Amino acid sequence: MPGISARGLSHEERRQLAVNLTRVLALYRPILDAYIIEFFTDNLWDTLPRSWQEALDGLNPPQLATLLLGMPGEGEVIRYRSVWPLTLLALKSTACALAFTRTPGFQTPSEFLENPSQSSRLTAPFRKHVRPKKQHEIRRLGELVKKLSDFTGCTQVVDVGSGQGHLSRFMALGLGLMVKSIEGDQRLVERAQRLDQELLQALEKEERRNPQVVQTSPRHSPHHVVRWVDPTALCEELLLPLESPCQGRARLLLTGLHACGDLSVALLRHFSCCPEVVALASVGCCYMKLSDPGGYPLSQWVAGLPGYELPYRLREGACHALEEYAERLQKAVPGLRTHCYRAALETVIRRARPELRRPGVQGIPRVHELKIEEYVQRGLQRVGLDPQLPLNLAALQAHQAQENRVVAFFSLALLLAPLVETLILLDRLLYLQEQGFHAELLPIFSPELSPRNLVLVATKMPLGQAFSVLETEDS
Repeated sequence: MPGISARGLSHEERRQLAVNLTRVLALYRPILDAYIIEFFTDNLWDTLPRSWQEALDGLNPPQLATLLLGMPGEGEVIRYRSVWPLTLLALKSTACALAFTRTPGFQTPSEFLENPSQSSRLTAPFRKHVRPKKQHEIRRLGELVKKLSDFTGCTQVVDVGSGQGHLSRFMALGLGLMVKSIEGDQRLVERAQRLDQELLQALEKEERRNPQVVQTSPRHSPHHVVRWVDPTALCEELLLPLESPCQGRARLLLTGLHACGDLSVALLRHFSCCPEVVALASVGCCYMKLSDPGGYPLSQWVAGLPGYELPYRLREGACHALEEYAERLQKAVPGLRTHCYRAALETVIRRARPELRRPGVQGIPRVHELKIEEYVQRGLQRVGLDPQLPLNLAALQAHQAQENRVVAFFSLALLLAPLVETLILLDRLLYLQEQGFHAELLPIFSPELSPRNLVLVATKMPLGQAFSVLETEDS
């Protein structure tokens, strides 16, 4: 999906982009605020302009992917079956024009051409216990961190929210960086330490099999620390060096691979407040978990704009995977009917207990194989209602006949979701720039593999063309 590059914008242009985003999001708030499970209870289809209904009604999922989301299948040419209203075309164009591009500077990852489950860019020991998505992420982010560390003269990398330590392990034992890993879950840290030892043994075994491969420097496993990082306070443990530097004080680089919610904000604050932190490479996620206030907005500029507010529903929508959903539309997978079934279930719940609104329904397996009444009965049981409640089968079947309308409305909301993510990340860029730091956003992962694929890179020294080097794919 096309978009705008943050690197091509001046500070003033970034501020103007924030203005434009808040205006556009305010214009389309009824779509963004809507819950798809209330499609029938709130009659969401009739909230759309009549001309939009006429353009979208009857489109099947592949047509929605091609015409609305602008993601045609391979070799497919976009051809409209009718003249679309200018207001709908304007929405589509605006959504593309104002969102940060998520297209990285490489094509579909060549590392998986030979084997879709094994990256050819990682040796077997580094692939073990790591899924393909994570293989791609740790390699791409790890290599960027290594370049950034070299450019800024960092003495230590701190991986915050390190989980099982896959990224830390690759940076330490694969790229030779001095790494401290901070994770709040004791169980994950213990597993990370076991995996460290397993990897060390595998690397030593590999060396014995290939004596011509000489390890030129001693290996250092990541140093793991169990610690929750409070986003509202500085974490002293995070700032402690593993070794005393030969000259001067430690120079730290903070990184986080999909640092959840406020954790990504904590990284920004440590970078901005602590002189020993000289560089940052952070990929955020789970925007709905941001504190409100506190996690957004961070910049004075965005906080001063009318309509800057992003309530939970909008931030949750920004976490959806647009490319993955477009692929499901192109394949017309049967699972697309889940939203329609769940919306129909909501009508039955409201009739039985009007005060029970949008209850969580634990996953119902193999939805596409169920009749709609079977799904409703299982759903009623999961929310604590009598599964034998009398059902209006004709009404349920009428809802099921509107399945493509449900999919179309959800696609509209998904088309707008990247604008919300763009505003959140733009706010972070402006926050850092307001304090005199240098910050950029780069699409680092393949969005088909990793939907949250924008890395915020910040330094306390101008790097000029170095950002172009950070973005490129190593040969």
